Amino acid sequence: MRMVDLSLPIDDTAFEVHPLRIERTGHKEGIEKLNKVMMSRMPGGAERFKAGERIIRPSDVPGQEFLSLEMVYSSVHSGTHLDYSYHYGSRSEGRASKPASEIPLEWCAGPGVKLSLRDAQPGGAITADDLRAELDRIGYGLKPYDIVLISTGCDRLFGGSEYFSEYPGIDPGAIDFLLDSGIKIFGVDTMGIDRPYKYMMKEFLEEKNTQALWPAHFHGRKREFVHIERLANLAALPDYGFTVFCFPVKIRNTGGAWARVVARVQEQ
Repeated sequence: MRMVDLSLPIDDTAFEVHPLRIERTGHKEGIEKLNKVMMSRMPGGAERFKAGERIIRPSDVPGQEFLSLEMVYSSVHSGTHLDYSYHYGSRSEGRASKPASEIPLEWCAGPGVKLSLRDAQPGGAITADDLRAELDRIGYGLKPYDIVLISTGCDRLFGGSEYFSEYPGIDPGAIDFLLDSGIKIFGVDTMGIDRPYKYMMKEFLEEKNTQALWPAHFHGRKREFVHIERLANLAALPDYGFTVFCFPVKIRNTGGAWARVVARVQEQ
């Protein structure tokens, strides 16, 4: 058995469209921060701290080091994450949409199927026929609660601006095909399930086609589904015969949630 990490990091050195900042406090400066926080809550403590008074000194802790602390300021759509119906709109299938914290956990661990669509062109859309053809090629029939991972190879672009502009989207008809097959969760190794912004906006502005704007996401208002964005390392997986684990971090009232997505592959 081997475990394959299918996740991208929340990385403050990578190009991002949403603000992302990680504030890091190291072990040495952690003692100063601890004193500052503690004394700020005491009468006159802030002034006493500025004057050099300390409650805990470096010599009071082992190795003169305190604990590290990182504060992450990030969209829930940075890094590998799951999106649920609240992200798509206020209502789904005629009822109030659900936040990511309500994704059924039984959906988040199941048999995985990798569909390789590496010939899909940036700005294009992967169709139901594309999925059927790949399933025929690998000789697999989808089963309810399979977790389908669509491999385009675009995770190789992560870290640069092309990651956000050069990848294929997913046609709503392809989503219907998966849902009609009993799939609850599918994932992509791209930034999103819709075509990149520049392609959608070009079509909208030139043709006045409102259907060009985020059709895959808006399809979640008609039919409830979960999708994973920003997967990685799908090339390391077989076509099927592995198990996917994609449990979301529990955050109150958000449309998406970070996840450490991994696959367990049984070795022959």
